[in-house]
Amino acid sequence: MKNLKKFAVLALACSMTLIMTACGSNVPENTVFSVDDLPGKTIGVQLGTTGDIYASDYEEPEDANTPASTIERFNKGNDAVQALKQGKLDCVIIDEQPAKAFVEKNDDLTILEEDFALEEYAIVVSKENKELTEKINSALAELKAEGTLDQIVANYIGDDTKGTCPYESPADVDRSNGTLVMATNAAFEPYEFYDDNEIVGIDADMAQAICDKLGYELKIEDMEFDSIINAVQSGKADIGVAGMTVTEDRLKSIDFTDSYTTATQVIIVRKK
Repeated sequence: MKNLKKFAVLALACSMTLIMTACGSNVPENTVFSVDDLPGKTIGVQLGTTGDIYASDYEEPEDANTPASTIERFNKGNDAVQALKQGKLDCVIIDEQPAKAFVEKNDDLTILEEDFALEEYAIVVSKENKELTEKINSALAELKAEGTLDQIVANYIGDDTKGTCPYESPADVDRSNGTLVMATNAAFEPYEFYDDNEIVGIDADMAQAICDKLGYELKIEDMEFDSIINAVQSGKADIGVAGMTVTEDRLKSIDFTDSYTTATQVIIVRKK
């Protein structure tokens, strides 16, 4: 009888161990440790972003001996991050600053030290509106020279001045030139995101500062990222500002202003 009891206890312990092991294995460990590990992996990106464009090269590799990757595209970066946490993806490719915001809120994720790509962000303007592009370039040059653009960035990025120097429009600003409609995707912290039902961020403040220079009232329209260029082309929006990278493919259908910042694409993975 004692032996039977011992056997039953051991059997129960083994069963519990198997159950706990099975439960803990629902989310696999990280399998991506560098850019070299991306071939053959399942990669998450936000639809229409630079990460999407660059990751597409892994879907159909030029080298026949290189395994093709599966690219999963999401309307929002946060959806890709959640899929990574659930073990549905091996990694997520996204801009560095939003990546930092995601990792700060998810202690089971980390960013690889190796950068994926460098890129220049600029404002999207219709090819039919060369005059507006020139005006915005002039305003950007002034904002850079004054240090206002640096102040705007420092209010959202960095430990020393973050949150301490918000941009404020001059009290006597002129708004006689009408309304400038900005198309964005407000899910890209710290460039554009919601705070108490208001779209804020580096791009929102920069656009406001440009409007203050040029005499416009700013109106921000939130939409899916891959709809922004079409909105500007069709005239539904005057400009597109959403951490938009200048690429040869995009230049075929749209114009860009001068760059206002250099950004980095990084890779988010689960912690080992």
